[in-house]
Amino acid sequence: MRDVELRVVHAFTWPAMHAPRGASPLGPPTGGLREAVEHLLAEAVERARTAAPGAEVSHAVITGEALTVLAAQSRSAQLIVVGHRGSGRFRELLLGSTAVHLSAHARCPVMVVRGRPEPAGPVVVAVDGSPQGQAAVAFAFAEAALRGADLLALHAWSTWADHGEHRFGDPVDPVDLIGDADRLRAEEERVLVEALSGHPERYPELTVRTSLVHGRTRPALIEASGSAQLMAVGARGRGGFTGMLLGSVSQAVLHHAHCPVTVVRSDL
Repeated sequence: MRDVELRVVHAFTWPAMHAPRGASPLGPPTGGLREAVEHLLAEAVERARTAAPGAEVSHAVITGEALTVLAAQSRSAQLIVVGHRGSGRFRELLLGSTAVHLSAHARCPVMVVRGRPEPAGPVVVAVDGSPQGQAAVAFAFAEAALRGADLLALHAWSTWADHGEHRFGDPVDPVDLIGDADRLRAEEERVLVEALSGHPERYPELTVRTSLVHGRTRPALIEASGSAQLMAVGARGRGGFTGMLLGSVSQAVLHHAHCPVTVVRSDL
């Protein structure tokens, strides 16, 4: 879709026992670690060419730890794609450490492939109205246009989101709560509209739908991912701790979404 080269990269680290680079004299000539890695990459390249005939595919074996190698590769990439977990020690984990850390440190968007994407489903983008989330919105519009898919912009809100004065103290009149809910809904609807402003005009052929969900953000996004072909989220939004590189919502969908997730940092 992007009409660019696909580069298949393997970060190679020697075992702690310092196994020999080549084959053992007691074994077959292709039995060395490096030969095994080259065979692994050759299979991956062939799989890529079968999936996308005519695509330009290259490969590289780079000595180093996976996160360091891939973070360096991201500086000259449009997109990095990784699986949700790899061959690390804890195979039962929902999400591998490389996917988590790369999503926080890469210099380009990171797509974590997980779940079973719905081919005819929309591209879903999480909208929170923060400046940090605008990069994910822009990415989602461009990605939906590339895929010829609909775009679903989802914004979840809570009655208590910005009205902490009702959480403690004197009982609150139910009429006041209803009024607060109505005002909050109107305000959150404005946040959603403003976050999308300007993008539909740049993609007039794109079908854009919005979803204003009254409820918690993480469950709403995970549920929406069940009928999506891709979900886009910012690395972090307006909640949580400002020093965090990856917010709790982003981490939740990386762990539990039913489709691939692309994390887009705002400082790229």
